[in-house]
Amino acid sequence: MNWPPLNFLSSSGTEAGVILPLTLFVLAVSVAVVVIIAGILSLAVRRRPFASETAPDSVAVSRTKGGTRLIAIGLGISMALLLPTLGWTMVALGQISHAPRRPDVEIDLTAHQWWWQADYNGAAPYQRFATANELHIPVGANVLVRLRGSDVIHSFWVPQLGGKTDMIPGQVNLAWLKADRPGRFTGQCSEYCGLEHAHMGLEVVAETPKQFESWRRAQLQTAPPPASPAQARGFALAEYRCGMCHAIRGTSAGSHFGPDLTHLQSRRMLAANTLPNALPSLSAWIEDPQGIKPGAQMPPQHLSGRELNDLTSYLETLR
Repeated sequence: MNWPPLNFLSSSGTEAGVILPLTLFVLAVSVAVVVIIAGILSLAVRRRPFASETAPDSVAVSRTKGGTRLIAIGLGISMALLLPTLGWTMVALGQISHAPRRPDVEIDLTAHQWWWQADYNGAAPYQRFATANELHIPVGANVLVRLRGSDVIHSFWVPQLGGKTDMIPGQVNLAWLKADRPGRFTGQCSEYCGLEHAHMGLEVVAETPKQFESWRRAQLQTAPPPASPAQARGFALAEYRCGMCHAIRGTSAGSHFGPDLTHLQSRRMLAANTLPNALPSLSAWIEDPQGIKPGAQMPPQHLSGRELNDLTSYLETLR
């Protein structure tokens, strides 16, 4: 399965629309500064071979007239380019820091080593639910995301929708998302957080309000009961083995150490955007997570072939 790229050169959200022109301008300024400084250095440096043959490739250093003038010219040109960049940055920060009056959707997002826990709030307890590694938001809605770090410093970044915001243990930071079109947008932890930092991705799914409401209602449902003997055996394994770390609503599996599995099959990725959510990947992940994502908190399960088939048979019903 091909995942959408981590694209920071296009925008599909309100904040990203403010940031993108500044990004392109800074990129152009950076290239211009490098070219200008390289040109000035090429004028200022004179290669003169030493008379001695012991170091024929050395560069002779000498004081020449006009060196100070060239440095002043270089500094002047750099300042002329960088000062407008500073001014534009301040203006952009002011624009994206202006929060809407009230959110349409509220999400509490907690970063763990190395996955994302998303808790959707509601007016009543029965309207709240948890998911992992995949956020759904309605197009055109003001989405407030409360950001927390559970262990070390992480950083939330979905470049097509907005800028980076750090997630610091013991502190709640706020990010606002507003998508202007439907689509799937790749995000990534952008603060080094340990061994599997590179495999700590997520997806934001922007959909029409009707599609979002349908998804939300489905997420509120509890897990279905097993419908076959194999699923019943897998259900027992899930409660006994998976329930030590995971929650499956409607069952006795109620731990929140790992991702909520109630609607595992509604997500199209596994292990924080590391694997496609398909039966072979799911089986491999259960059997040997350390071989796929070394350092992950999930241990290998050492199941027999029949136990693994029974467990995946049940997990596939969690939609």
